[in-house]
Amino acid sequence: MTVRQGILALKKPAGMTSHDCVGKIRRIFSTKKVGHTGTLDPEVTGVLPICIGRATKIAEYMSDYGKEYIGEVTLGYSTETEDAHGDKVMERQVEEDIDFGKIKEILRSLTGEIEQVPPMYSAVKVNGKKLYEYARQGIQIERPKRKVTIYELELLNKEDTLRKESPVFSYRVKCSKGTYVRTLAVAIGEKLGYPAHMSSLIRTASGPFTLSDCVTFEELENTESPLDNFLFPLERGISHFPKWTVDEETEAQVRNGSVLPKPKELEQSPFGVYNEEGKCLAIYQLHPSKPGLIKPAKVLAIE
Repeated sequence: MTVRQGILALKKPAGMTSHDCVGKIRRIFSTKKVGHTGTLDPEVTGVLPICIGRATKIAEYMSDYGKEYIGEVTLGYSTETEDAHGDKVMERQVEEDIDFGKIKEILRSLTGEIEQVPPMYSAVKVNGKKLYEYARQGIQIERPKRKVTIYELELLNKEDTLRKESPVFSYRVKCSKGTYVRTLAVAIGEKLGYPAHMSSLIRTASGPFTLSDCVTFEELENTESPLDNFLFPLERGISHFPKWTVDEETEAQVRNGSVLPKPKELEQSPFGVYNEEGKCLAIYQLHPSKPGLIKPAKVLAIE
């Protein structure tokens, strides 16, 4: 039986956890060797890269990708979960129209490096326990602040004024790993003087993978094409790493996991080591204790 390997850009549907998606892909592709590259909340849709076969070896490097989302913010009430699916916490009717110029100023003020407090309904661990486990028990716990980077934050509404009768607006955000877009919606509301929540969210990009790359479960289940046709090569997943191409002699050493002299042109770590056919053989890094040498972080066996 052919062992499928590569990266599937899945368009995750609402109502499924990332773990649910992995289980379904295992069944569709008839393989146990499947892993996702970072969770999406069940109600969030959009880009979820999934590694299959040999590509699972690079999943840990893909979890650090920057992300892009389109979010919808509703003013007037906040929720326990900071999205539309939690119980209301605070409510205050929007009493007047809001100039979108003011909202644009707030988005500018939240661009760059900012601090966030993870929501109680999140998988961040405190004292070995996930925050949502405390939340479900009704326990409030002090949460550590984290620094994240907002690279771009753009208002998508084209009108001049946000009407008080329908205080809902949308934005596009490009952000670093670990950013809580729900919490960003709450922060925007606070700066406007109103409780707020994220009423819908779609991930439009994860690293080099975008919505245009994605396939749905329905397409996978109903296709008459080979499933391999839906997979991107492993190399796409680490295309953001520096690249070092080696000759056949060095390729044999890399396959054996040898420590090697550092090539002059590479100063960043980690980086991909490729053979002359363009296949990635391994992920290497600068040796931590021996200057001038490099060592394998992950050898990627090629049949």
